[in-house]
Amino acid sequence: MRALKEMSTTTNLTLDEFSQLCIPRLEKVYDFYLRDTPALALKNTMEYTLQNSGKRIRPLLIYATGRIFDAPLENSDLPACAVELIHTYSLIHDDLPCMDNADLRRGKPACHKVYGEGMAVLAGDALHTLAMQIIASYPAPLKSQRRLDMIATLSAACGPFGMAAGQALDLSIMSDKNISLDLLENIHRLKTGALLSACVELGRLSSNDDDELHQQSLKQFGDRIGLAFQIQDDILDMEANTELLGKPQGIDVKNSKCTYPLLYGLNQAKEKVQSLYHDALDAINMFGHQAQLLRELTGCLLQRKR
Repeated sequence: MRALKEMSTTTNLTLDEFSQLCIPRLEKVYDFYLRDTPALALKNTMEYTLQNSGKRIRPLLIYATGRIFDAPLENSDLPACAVELIHTYSLIHDDLPCMDNADLRRGKPACHKVYGEGMAVLAGDALHTLAMQIIASYPAPLKSQRRLDMIATLSAACGPFGMAAGQALDLSIMSDKNISLDLLENIHRLKTGALLSACVELGRLSSNDDDELHQQSLKQFGDRIGLAFQIQDDILDMEANTELLGKPQGIDVKNSKCTYPLLYGLNQAKEKVQSLYHDALDAINMFGHQAQLLRELTGCLLQRKR
């Protein structure tokens, strides 16, 4: 059997095989930068959460979308690694006492419990800025305009028009029992959905595709899985145990947060998730067999238990 690294095409790979091919590429990229980090304590803190292997859902969304348009893996490497760094920084900051005050992440002590709050803040800051540096400078056959488009897309998704805004609203008004459904869903879209949706666009930007209809269809797909993902997280927070989740169970209740299942019930929340994933899949029907990996990944998201 040929080694995956020797395969010249990803056309017929299963999702597991595709994941085994792509995920090690992330480590190669960020290792390229972290090995020369002058502050050893900062390097260790950054690596601690990066190497505490998560599901790598966001990078896989980028790679799988890129395959629809035959994007070179070398191009997808840049945004895939950048998004994983952004996501990791957000987890480090989420767990801080001033945010969700969580002691566990992926079954291990949260970053600040091991390295202290100050170093955890700095590690998050460094991961955030390194993400942009990677897109701007890591060697790849990617045109300058595409790099700029990627930086603009990612910045919008994680800054004051995306994730940071969602986190701010989460801190300030998510305990309001009278929160409207529209506002709740908007917070979810900003806090979680914006970055997931950006991953799909970043995958497209890894290719030469410039079709506006393609972009619109992928945005519909990304927006729906983004909202579904957060509602699903809230369901798991109520139903799964800490050991399975790898983080404290029931933290939303502990922090008095209003979530979709708390306000509308578990059954309605589960129906909403199913409906959103169904709509997401409909949005990418136009891509036919080329989107098979993206469909399989969507199925895995729907079935996840943590």
